[in-house]
Amino acid sequence: MATIREIKGRIISTKSSEKITGAMKMISSAKLRKAEGALRMMHPYRNQLSSVISHLLSSDGDYPSPLTEIRSVSRFAFVIIGSEEGLCGAYNVYLLKKLLERIEYVRNTYGEECQITLYPLGKKMTSILSKMQGVEVKKSEYLTSKSDSSVIREFTDDLISNYLSKNYDEVEIIYPRFKSMASQPVETRTLLPIDSTRLSTEQDAGGHQNPYIYEPTKQEIFLSILPLFVRVDMQDAIYNGRASEQAARVIAMQSASDNAKKLLEELQLDYNKLRQQGITNELLDIVGGSMH
Repeated sequence: MATIREIKGRIISTKSSEKITGAMKMISSAKLRKAEGALRMMHPYRNQLSSVISHLLSSDGDYPSPLTEIRSVSRFAFVIIGSEEGLCGAYNVYLLKKLLERIEYVRNTYGEECQITLYPLGKKMTSILSKMQGVEVKKSEYLTSKSDSSVIREFTDDLISNYLSKNYDEVEIIYPRFKSMASQPVETRTLLPIDSTRLSTEQDAGGHQNPYIYEPTKQEIFLSILPLFVRVDMQDAIYNGRASEQAARVIAMQSASDNAKKLLEELQLDYNKLRQQGITNELLDIVGGSMH
């Protein structure tokens, strides 16, 4: 059985851990508010871009583009948006589970000879996937959790260039979608080729539209807008990942703080029992000595 000194030491260390987890929760909460703000600020741009695409598609129909071309898949790329830091619960575990499911699907659909390339974003996810066998892992050290839109654009343009050069036949993003503090479901999104049904969905969401006068031609405008659509897709997924990571860390630190409080109550109870037992033993020794 533990001594009073040992239990006292555990109480001190548990209180220290509780203070640390509480501070980390407050820091992650502040970062979460900032990430949510960035996610909200991106919506007007995304909605306006969708509105322009809706006008173009409703005017004359489809416009051929290399970014919407569907071809036979022999080279597949995944972008996995993981966490930059640890202590965020099972955040990366769920992403890894979804990735393994998608890799199995790609192997079953396009054959075992299909070449798979992984682009992990975030130090923790990069560390996890660097040891994976049977796939090519490409690291993007210049893209971190604090990277601004210009760095994200550079990364996305590199993927577009690889797709147009036919280094990849399809590119898919795996990311956590931020719904609320308690819900960040892992989702997949086809980045390239651009899914025409998604463009149609955006068009339907546009509602009533006034006529536009186009300068230059509609075809030229459409071809220049599609890369912007891909960039916004990537930026939206990364911003969702940032918010989800902080939300997961807030939940994990809250759970750790609650466990520390519960442990402190148990340790304090054990400490009091041992202290009372020691006092009782001393009294018995005194009483026994006086009787002799």
